[in-house]
Amino acid sequence: MGSAHADDADSGRDEEVDEVDAEDRFVRRTTRSRVRRENLWHRCVWIFVCRDDGRLFIHQRSATKDVYPAHWDVAAGGVLGAGEDYDDAARREVGEELGVRSPVDGPLARVRHEDADNRVVGRVYTCRFDGEPVLQAEEVQRGEWVTADELAAAIATRDFCPDGLRALAGALGVGALFAPGSERERLEQALVARLG
Repeated sequence: MGSAHADDADSGRDEEVDEVDAEDRFVRRTTRSRVRRENLWHRCVWIFVCRDDGRLFIHQRSATKDVYPAHWDVAAGGVLGAGEDYDDAARREVGEELGVRSPVDGPLARVRHEDADNRVVGRVYTCRFDGEPVLQAEEVQRGEWVTADELAAAIATRDFCPDGLRALAGALGVGALFAPGSERERLEQALVARLG
């Protein structure tokens, strides 16, 4: 299914998804293209991939994406298929997008994000992985491992997917990423500056 922002145009098929309301209550089964066209609420997962040394993997989305093209993202993720469980989606998405087969931990936080292009509710997960991700070329241009300080600088200078930043705020809020300290504080300040 691809990233949390993927559209059916990316995969060449119109998958069924569940439309939900802003409180994550099922509304009806619909198609991914309708969700995008009408900006309907739907479910997503965000999986933060971390190394044992504390660095986080971030990646730049493909320029062909119709939602947030060429934006950077802080998490692997994806839209849930119709009737799909959050935990199953988290395991599937981190494998599809980054080739990571490590166990996922969570859900750690609930996230809701709404903007002119995307209305999602979902769950945040983490995954420990010390290898090198295998990027899905249709979805990801490039990626890099970053510290909290490096991520704060990137957020201040690059275009990031806003729903991913909202998920990052949720993960930081429950202490799931980066050890407390001045670097994490700078990252939290950078997020406040971007998200308001």
